[in-house]
Amino acid sequence: MDRRQRKSREAIFRAFEELLKKRDFAHITVGEIIEKADVGRATFYAHFETKEFLLKELCEELFCHIFDAEGEDHHHKHIFECDEHGSAFFHLFSHIKKNDNNLLSLLSSSNNEIFLGYFKENLLHLSKSQLDLLKGREVEKLPEDFKVNHIASVFVEVLKWWINTGLKESEETITEYFYMAL
Repeated sequence: MDRRQRKSREAIFRAFEELLKKRDFAHITVGEIIEKADVGRATFYAHFETKEFLLKELCEELFCHIFDAEGEDHHHKHIFECDEHGSAFFHLFSHIKKNDNNLLSLLSSSNNEIFLGYFKENLLHLSKSQLDLLKGREVEKLPEDFKVNHIASVFVEVLKWWINTGLKESEETITEYFYMAL
């Protein structure tokens, strides 16, 4: 992708994020997105087949940063630039607390169920690599897919609670709560 294409794609993402903060996904039109992004309809469709594809791509851009980086050098750049250390879950809580790329705004907007759904979808893959968290808890008899779903579900619910209580706890404390809830 050349620089012009990247700029158009980023403008579409920014416009879409702004609209999502104000209105429900179902009520946003492609016309509104392209007007706010100041791009042509053909440019939009060159990047995204539909607004549903745009939403999926936006979520992948927001979440891939964290999920792709697990197990690699922790200094990485997608939408975010960071040098976080600690567990994958602490890393996630840190980005949310900082509201990097308006992640907190999107997760707490009226569209949060859509974002949390995509978030959990990605979180399932991360949770699979974190099954050691359940060791020693007499859960060996449980199927792996159940354990993976459990870790991802607990994380999403802890995240929702944390957002709803105004992020009062630090990232360290909320990560500790998450581990204790497993």
